[in-house]
Amino acid sequence: MKLFYQLMLGFLLIIFSSLTIIGYSSTNYYTEQAYIQSYDRLEGYADSLEQLVLSQKNPAEDELDAAFLDKLQIVMQGEDTTLRIFNRDNHLVYPHSPMQWKLPKDYFNKLKKGKTIRIKNDHQNAQLAFSDHEAYTSVLVPWFDKGKLIGVIWIGSRVQNVEEVIIHERRNLLTALLITAIIAIVLSFIISYFISLRLRRLSQATKKIAQGNFNVHLSNHDIDELDDLAQDFNSMAYSLKRANDEVQAQEKRRDEFMADVSHEMRTPLTTINGLIEGLKYNAIPADSVPQSLDLMQSETKRLIRLVNENLDYEKIRNNQIKLYKTEFNAYPTLRNLLTQMNQKAKDKHDKLKLVSPKKLPIYADKDRFTQILVNLVQNALQFTENGKIIISAKRIEHGTQIEVQDTGIGMDEKQKKYIFERFYKADPSRAKLGSGESGLGLSIVMSLIKQHGGEIAVESTLGEGATFIVTLYDKGYEKNKEK
Repeated sequence: MKLFYQLMLGFLLIIFSSLTIIGYSSTNYYTEQAYIQSYDRLEGYADSLEQLVLSQKNPAEDELDAAFLDKLQIVMQGEDTTLRIFNRDNHLVYPHSPMQWKLPKDYFNKLKKGKTIRIKNDHQNAQLAFSDHEAYTSVLVPWFDKGKLIGVIWIGSRVQNVEEVIIHERRNLLTALLITAIIAIVLSFIISYFISLRLRRLSQATKKIAQGNFNVHLSNHDIDELDDLAQDFNSMAYSLKRANDEVQAQEKRRDEFMADVSHEMRTPLTTINGLIEGLKYNAIPADSVPQSLDLMQSETKRLIRLVNENLDYEKIRNNQIKLYKTEFNAYPTLRNLLTQMNQKAKDKHDKLKLVSPKKLPIYADKDRFTQILVNLVQNALQFTENGKIIISAKRIEHGTQIEVQDTGIGMDEKQKKYIFERFYKADPSRAKLGSGESGLGLSIVMSLIKQHGGEIAVESTLGEGATFIVTLYDKGYEKNKEK
């Protein structure tokens, strides 16, 4: 069953249940009030008649004046009421009747005690029925004079008179309930349609998301839970779009990486294969064989480096390496790094400079620390020609900070955002130049630094070089490590 019909059914059940309860309660209330008003009216007549009767009573005989009672009956007929009067001995004295009417003994005993008795319908009590044709609503009221019972009046009004009032009230109530029901049904339809429409829009938006369209936005007015749901949906759609864009970017970088790796591997493999064929068929002069073997070894090392970088990254990313962190002086390591990279810097016509105190305590895995710095300096050399690369180091509070600054091509904001991502290259055209860049060096750096509980940041302006800032903290002050 569709939600619209479920809502309508729910609203209708509530409406009709409420109207039934209200109608039943109101009908009972109106009925009770109609009878109470009738009792009050009859008792008022009885009290008034008591005063008149007492003024006309024969004091000598202490009896009710029958002639005066006849006059009263004529007056009360104008009020559509009927009288029955009993004397103090429980004998009917008015109207005169050959039948010896008496009130039931238990009723009469209550009356002698001064209690008033109310009778809703005398036909429901055969002992008090004074007419076979008409049913009466009546009251029995005792009359007293100086504390002595002098008589009892039964005064009644036809039940039909009371029921006419009740029927009129019921008709008014039914009309009101019908109008209320119609209005409630119309409002229920509007509300159900409105809620269903909002949910239908959400459903349609969800289908678009499922089809891969993440450019979906639902309007909301921050009024109710459905607006909260729409807002959460928009947040989800935005997150999915961002994640999808990231996945596509990763896929693009992966494709570029595969193309680059294929290119990088094809070149040395082609070279090695050509040299092997030359050696096999003696096509290489004897004096060129040593040079050919050196070239084969160089190209083989290049292939091994590509494979090792990928394997190394996977191990680091999956926490398959164990760090052996100790406190040592980082200065000698930095000096050795400068010596190791000096020839590469000369090949690029770059200058390497180290700015560091000779005592530089650092808490890290020495081998991995060296790997971090080698990758950062190689990255700087990769994008700097005829420039300068400065490695500066200093102690900070609870840690050591090392900066690798170059005067190379620099990066824009987008490049800085993705520079530590796997396969990302700030300058993809370098791959075509056979530079050997795999796009994994900075990803390895980021993973290693996080596993050390350290931090890395980059500052760069396009065309003005870049500065990578590495912070490694002392024992006990490490930040959250990479999971």
